[in-house]
Amino acid sequence: MSQERLLSVLRAPHISEKATNNAEKSNTVVLKVALDANKAEIAAAVAQLFEVKVDSVRTVVVKGKTKRRGNKMGRRSDWKKAYVTLAKAKIWTSWTVQSNRRKLENGYR
Repeated sequence: MSQERLLSVLRAPHISEKATNNAEKSNTVVLKVALDANKAEIAAAVAQLFEVKVDSVRTVVVKGKTKRRGNKMGRRSDWKKAYVTLAKAKIWTSWTVQSNRRKLENGYR
C-alpha cells in the first residue's frame, strides 16, 4: 500500500463513552476511516502507523442525519466507523494516539 493511501485511510479516533469502554475492556479501538477503505487496508494502516498487531477489524457505515436550520433542510455526510481489535499484549492509550498524531495529520481531510 502506498504511503499516501496509508495516511488517507485513517481519519480520526472516534471519541465516545462506548468507544472508551471497548478500549478498556476488550482492547478495541474505534476509528473514523475513509468511506472507500476496506478491512485489509484499515488493518494494514493501523499496524504500520501505530506499530501494533491487529487481531480483527469490523466496520459500520453510519448514515448521515437529516438536519434543519431554519426552513432549510440539509443532510450530513455518511461516514465509516471501524472497530479494530488489537493483540492482548499491546494496550492503546491516549498517549499512543498523541505521540502518533503527527503521522496522521497529513492524512486527514
